[in-house]
Amino acid sequence: MALPRTYDSQNCSVARSLEVVGDRWTMLVIRSAFQGVRRFDDFQQALGVARNVLTDRLNRLCDEGIMRRVPYQRRPERHEYRLTRKGVELWPAVMTLMMWGDRHYAPEGPPLVIGHRGCDGALTPAFTCGSCGAHLGPADVAPRPGPSA
Repeated sequence: MALPRTYDSQNCSVARSLEVVGDRWTMLVIRSAFQGVRRFDDFQQALGVARNVLTDRLNRLCDEGIMRRVPYQRRPERHEYRLTRKGVELWPAVMTLMMWGDRHYAPEGPPLVIGHRGCDGALTPAFTCGSCGAHLGPADVAPRPGPSA
């Protein structure tokens, strides 16, 4: 029996959030957007996802106000997909999930290390730089290959 896509009977913000971002491909699209991916073909290449699945996830993210389409070419018309403020607010959740996965499912070490652009120290679970202590947000960091890259 398949799980329902919506949780109308539950008065729960976790359940409501999962309705929007609780799908594997959706979270990977969001992760890729944080890594600078913007164009459909680039998302598809980075993720290896079927075109119809990617189209569905991008449309849903745009419908939910997490991403927006920005035209970059007129003929043929093509768009980039950029995170909105609502989408950028998912950064702590994505980073926390990544760090949790690094601790529990990366025995050879993390495949990516999120480094502070200012001094190259690593992002900590408190969203600070492990070297200089600065509080970090998505604009302050850049991924770099980790030990298991």
